[in-house]
Amino acid sequence: MNSPDITLSTTDYDRLDALLTSLNADSIGYVTLSQELERANVVAPEQLAANVVSMNSTVRFRLASGKISTLTLVYPKNADQSGNTISVLAPVGCALLGLKTGDTINWPLPSGEMSSITVEEVLYQPEREGAYHR
Repeated sequence: MNSPDITLSTTDYDRLDALLTSLNADSIGYVTLSQELERANVVAPEQLAANVVSMNSTVRFRLASGKISTLTLVYPKNADQSGNTISVLAPVGCALLGLKTGDTINWPLPSGEMSSITVEEVLYQPEREGAYHR
């Protein structure tokens, strides 16, 4: 599996770690998110590069099929049916977490198939806008 380095802010890391603590170990997305947190490079929010997908970032990405989507990466409680958000516990959401523009990761889709996911552009990132503790 192609796994580029990922970077998280301390704010996102702490909140995601708290989220995992609130879940059962057999919850959907628990194992995958905990593995991503273990391998993450963690930096102060002010030091997060502007092209990194952080929580509440809006990102345009491409699947191996060529399909391009634009979604906002959110905590599960903020995911909705609008088609504009994706939970960090969803497979694609977890895959996007901490990647930077141009990164490609091979990741299992809900169907069980492997796909590559490439970050095309981080359209909005809270840290880039100075929202370090949102």
